[in-house]
Amino acid sequence: MRLTQLSACALAVIAFSASADMDEKIQRAESAAHSDLSSMATIVDTDGSVLREGNHWHCMPGIPVMAGDTHPMCNDPVWSALLQAAAKGEPFETDKIGFSYMMQGDAMVSNASPAATDPNDGGVWVKEGPHIMIVGPKSMLEGISDDPYNGGPYVMWKDTPYAHIMVPLDNKTKP
Repeated sequence: MRLTQLSACALAVIAFSASADMDEKIQRAESAAHSDLSSMATIVDTDGSVLREGNHWHCMPGIPVMAGDTHPMCNDPVWSALLQAAAKGEPFETDKIGFSYMMQGDAMVSNASPAATDPNDGGVWVKEGPHIMIVGPKSMLEGISDDPYNGGPYVMWKDTPYAHIMVPLDNKTKP
C-alpha cells in the first residue's frame, strides 16, 4: 500500500512538473509576438510537438535550428517552411511574402550564414533585440543593405536560400 502511495505521489510530481514546463514554454512562445497574434497561434515546441492547437501562425519557445535555444519566435506558414528547409539543409524558395516576430530578441548569429558557429570566424555577427523578419522572392532584396549596423532594415544570410529582411525595433551596439 505504501509503495502504491509513493508511486502515485511521484507520478503526480512528474505530471505537475511536465505541466509547469509546458506552461512556461507556451508563455515564452507567446512572448515572441503581440497577444492579438500569439494568443490564437498554434504553439509548437522546438522538437516539433504541438503544445497547443491554434491558427496558422506557429509560435515556438526557441529556434528549432539552434539546439537549446530559448529565443521565442512566431512564424506564418512561409516562415515555417523556411525553418523546415533550413533545419534539413534543403534549398528554400518562395514567391510569397512571409513574416516572423522575435519580440524577445535573438542570439548572437552570423549575418552571412545560418550554419556558422564561430563568432571569431572573421564574419559579421549580430545580436538583434526585438525585430520582425520578412522573407519573400529574392528579387525583393535588391538594393537593401546587408549591414546590420546601418540603422535600419538589412538583409541577413544574403547569399543563402534563407535570405530575409531583418527589421530591428530597437537600437543595438556594434561589437
